[in-house]
Amino acid sequence: MAFKLTHSVTTKLRYFSSSSSSAADALVSIFTTKGTSAPELKTIAPELTPNLVESVLTRLHSWRVAQTFFHWASNQQTHYHHTSFTFNAIASIFSRSRQTQPLIDLAKQLPNSSVSFTPGSFSFFLRCLGNLRLVREANHLFDEMSQRGLCVPDRHCYNTLLDVISKTGSLHFMEIRLNEMKGFGWEFDKYTLTPVIVTYCNARRFGQALSVYKEMEEKGLVDERVCSMMALYFSKWGEVDKAFELVERMGEHGMRLSEKTFCVLIHGFVKESRVDKALHLFDKMRKEEGCFTPDISLYDVLIGGLCKKKDIDRALSLLSEMKEFGVRPDIGIFTKLISSFSDNTSMLSKLLEEIPEGEEEEQTLVLIYNALLTCYVNNGLMDEAYRLIQMMIQRKSSTDDDTRMNSFFKAIKRLVFPNITSFSIVIDGLLKKDRLDLALTLFNDMRQFVGKPTVLIYNNLIDSLCKSNRLEESYELLREMKELGIEPTHFTYNSIYGCLCKRKDVSGARDILKEMGACGHGPWIKHSTLLVKELCDHGRVIEACEFLDNMVQQGFLPDIVSYSAAIGGLINIQEVDHAVKIFRDLCSRGHCPDVVCFNVLIRGLCKANRLTEAESLLNELVERGLSPSVVTYNLFIDSWCKNGSVDKAMALLFKMSEEDKEPSIITYTTLVDGLCKAERPEDALLLWKEMERKGCHPNRIAFMALIYGLCRCCRPTEALCYLREMEQKEMKPDAFIYIALLSAYLSDMNLTSAFEIFREMVDLGYFPKPLDKNYPIAVDATLKFCKDHRTSSSIQVLMEEGKIPTHCELLEVKGSGLAVGGMAHSRTGGAYVASNTLENFGYE
Repeated sequence: MAFKLTHSVTTKLRYFSSSSSSAADALVSIFTTKGTSAPELKTIAPELTPNLVESVLTRLHSWRVAQTFFHWASNQQTHYHHTSFTFNAIASIFSRSRQTQPLIDLAKQLPNSSVSFTPGSFSFFLRCLGNLRLVREANHLFDEMSQRGLCVPDRHCYNTLLDVISKTGSLHFMEIRLNEMKGFGWEFDKYTLTPVIVTYCNARRFGQALSVYKEMEEKGLVDERVCSMMALYFSKWGEVDKAFELVERMGEHGMRLSEKTFCVLIHGFVKESRVDKALHLFDKMRKEEGCFTPDISLYDVLIGGLCKKKDIDRALSLLSEMKEFGVRPDIGIFTKLISSFSDNTSMLSKLLEEIPEGEEEEQTLVLIYNALLTCYVNNGLMDEAYRLIQMMIQRKSSTDDDTRMNSFFKAIKRLVFPNITSFSIVIDGLLKKDRLDLALTLFNDMRQFVGKPTVLIYNNLIDSLCKSNRLEESYELLREMKELGIEPTHFTYNSIYGCLCKRKDVSGARDILKEMGACGHGPWIKHSTLLVKELCDHGRVIEACEFLDNMVQQGFLPDIVSYSAAIGGLINIQEVDHAVKIFRDLCSRGHCPDVVCFNVLIRGLCKANRLTEAESLLNELVERGLSPSVVTYNLFIDSWCKNGSVDKAMALLFKMSEEDKEPSIITYTTLVDGLCKAERPEDALLLWKEMERKGCHPNRIAFMALIYGLCRCCRPTEALCYLREMEQKEMKPDAFIYIALLSAYLSDMNLTSAFEIFREMVDLGYFPKPLDKNYPIAVDATLKFCKDHRTSSSIQVLMEEGKIPTHCELLEVKGSGLAVGGMAHSRTGGAYVASNTLENFGYE
């Protein structure tokens, strides 16, 4: 009898002490409904015993609730301590629920608990780790428990550990444990050597596996399981003859394969195109005592293998044999047989000849024609498939004299009315070929003759209509499904929901979500995320946020990707506070934002120059057990470089190296740019060399950042060297790079080099247009060249060729004051363009 916990719980708990089953029921009720906040727990805590805790754990259905209860019990240390049985109970729950991290945490906690384990109970815990392939954790725990004296492993314990190791093929761990067992003087039994074979096999050390197998044979340790396992591995490796030889030897020693092993080997042999061996094994299987009855899957794979080899007579022989065993062929077998002939008519005639006329064979006839329809669909012959099903409907040949169908049916002379599968095959094929209207026509024909369509046909049609943006027709089919009593599935609703999301129809999406919720269906994440992204991209960010709130109100939990898109949208419209609020609401509702979501918000805070908040968010990311990505670090490096904290940015680069995070080209480019801005070109060049040494090859943007930075530091000669290297790598620089070099050379009073760059810029067609921000700088440089006798004649030629503005046009610009207003100045006082940043290079 289950107890209802009321104000009289104290009285009832006295009764629980004499009835552990009732106490367990009470604890299950408390933790399932109330959790650790229930006041009743203070009274029941003194009654805890290991048996009671184990009993409660085995009754809890949720691993999370079990974990909460286990931790609560752990904290009652004044009067209760866990035992090996309670540890094994929670480990079993984690293992069955595939909860890797909680089981890892439990294994780390175990040695510090000072709980002793017998070899048998410790073997159970090791198997729990092995079920989740936690080999490293199992090995570490094995050593910890042994060293602390909490368990003295015996041979059974070692064998269990070897079995765990075998699941991942870790030769290193296996060899260590085998040497330890040898040191104890233990003989290797079959429970030791079988995992060794598996380990070698999983590590693809086939020769060593075979050597151990022979050793087991010599010691008489080989049994049916080991032989079957080796035969399966041989088959997997493509060693069909060796696998077959092993099976033969098993028979000589009176050992039998299981039915499952027979089936796996037959499938493996056919896969390796050794149908002869597969058939031999098939015959052996049927002759075994106990009379294994071959199922349809075996006949299917064998007939398929024979058809592939064009051995049609033997395939038809197997088909006849199926009748003797009472195994009815399915559409797959008939499809393989018909597909094996280039002339479908010949094979179809052979199949129909074996079927006597009569109503009892109607189903077989339909199967054969459905197989023919499938062959047409698989070969893309949709016109033939459509004409065939029309003939089947009319039970007569086509009136089209030009079709080969007429001669086909004159030869066959046997027609059968299509069933719903026939229609489904052709409709599905038409939809895959984007012939939606013809599929709808056939669908209407089907409703006249077959009756209620299947939910699959409706789903495929609705999905195709939605993909073609024919939403209204999809709704019509949905209404029709309901009228016919056909329950729409989650696929039905999500097809329509996806179309509404593509249309950015928020109202319609809300309505269909409401209907889905009432039917117990949930929206697909990809559709919700698409809608949010589309709304944000089209400036409807607030509407996107409201839609996510509405989803929560309707009981759906949007994916973190959807929230990341909304947060990014808010940041793009400079609503950073709103973005932070959504992020905080997420965390308060139990969502665990991923690194991408953190990065989106960090990017927004950095752009808003709220670096203190961004740094706090980075700390929170780490506290949540997440690992900052290279993108995370790049965001901070970029912000600190822009704020002049380049040393702080460099420290983060070193931290990345400590964490084995490879800096990207963006990382290095940002730092090179920052160092140049801080007038530290030597450090920038050292970093550039380190980047190349580490195999991070500079791209076009990185080269431009370095060239631009060196020009800023009045080192145009070095900058020019990197420009030439860039050109050798067939990378084309932007026009502003030539302006930067030009300005730097002029600032350095190197008129000759400046003019060479100027002429190169002009020849490439890079002379700025009048509306370009660099146009005044080019004008000012041109006028300087006009005044110098070394360059004036060349400038005149360029003017006459129309490659640069005339002298009058230049003076007009100069007179307007644009030439001075458009230029910044370098540290040496010369004209220099200083408006480019990494965003201009293409990095954000």
